[in-house]
Amino acid sequence: MTALTAREMDVMSVLWELGSATVAEVSARLDDDLAYTTVLTVLRILESKGLVGHEREGRAHRYHPLLARQEAGRSVLDRLRDKVYSGSTELLVANLVSDERLSAQTIRRLRKLLDERLEKEEQP
Repeated sequence: MTALTAREMDVMSVLWELGSATVAEVSARLDDDLAYTTVLTVLRILESKGLVGHEREGRAHRYHPLLARQEAGRSVLDRLRDKVYSGSTELLVANLVSDERLSAQTIRRLRKLLDERLEKEEQP
């Protein structure tokens, strides 16, 4: 998958949240006050990358994501692991787990996920 820029990720986040949106709807949801034409340009770039599609809706286009949020997240984490943590998944996870803002409940859920993954690995 092609790497997403920060602006492209912002636009994709809106599309994932809404399911589909016009340029005006995306623009209204963004934190930055971007010009309509800027949002349109980002959507067209995403479409040229094959990450977004559109359907005509009256005079406007309604854009929808072709890239799943989970797939994009995996790609971002892979890039983060490779560039920041020298390819070490262990260092990446250790950094995330050491975040003091994690609640006890979140830590328990993470532990459960890790235990389930370990059980899978230990099965013949």
